[in-house]
Amino acid sequence: MSSAPPSTAALLLSFEGTEGCGKSTQIRLLQEYLIAKGLRVEVLREPGGTSVGEAIRHLLQHAREGEGLVAEAELLLFAASRAQLIRERVVPLLRQGVWVILDRYVDSTTVYQGIGRGLPQQTIENLNAFASDGLLPHLTFLLDLEVTRASARIEQSGRSLDRMERQPQSFFEAIRAGYLHLAETQPQRIRRINADQPREQVHSEILQHLSPHLHGASA
Repeated sequence: MSSAPPSTAALLLSFEGTEGCGKSTQIRLLQEYLIAKGLRVEVLREPGGTSVGEAIRHLLQHAREGEGLVAEAELLLFAASRAQLIRERVVPLLRQGVWVILDRYVDSTTVYQGIGRGLPQQTIENLNAFASDGLLPHLTFLLDLEVTRASARIEQSGRSLDRMERQPQSFFEAIRAGYLHLAETQPQRIRRINADQPREQVHSEILQHLSPHLHGASA
C-alpha cells in the first residue's frame, strides 16, 4: 500500500484507538489548530462519510438487522464503506489541497476484524488494499488507553452503547494489543500517544509529531 497521491501537498491523517480513548476530542482540537493556520481541513469518519457509508454505519452499529452479522459480512461492509469514501471524498479532497482527517481507517479493520474477530490477516490486508486503492495516511495517531480506563470513560458519559461497544472486555484487550503491535512494526507512520493524560497534553504531543510535516504548509 502506498502513501497519499504525490500530486498534492495536503496530508491524509488518521486517528485510531479503542472505544473511549478520546479520538473525537483530539480530532476536533487538531482540526481547529490546522484551520487557524489557514489550512482547509475535512474530517471524515469510518464507517461513514458518504450517504452510502452512513447507511452502512447505521447497519453496523445500531440497526436491529445488524445484530446477527457474521464476521465475514461485517468485514465486507466496512470495506464497502471505505471504498466509497476513498473514491467519492478522500482522493478528490486531497487533490484539491484539502487536508483530510479520518476517524478510523484501515488499522481499525486490521485489529477489529482481524484480531478481534479472528479473520485471516492476509485476507484483511488484501481487502484493505483493494478498498482503499492502496492509500495510506501520512501519519496515524494511536491514542492508547488501558481498557479499564476506557470503559470508565464510556460509563461516565452516560450514553448508550452501540453494537461494537458492547463487546466483552477481553475483546478490547485483544484490540489494544493489536494496535500496540502495529505501532511497534510501523513506527514511521503510526505514533503511539498516551491518552491517559489531560487533553491539552495529548494535543501537544500530536502537534509535536505533526510539526515536521507542517513546515511551509499553507492554504
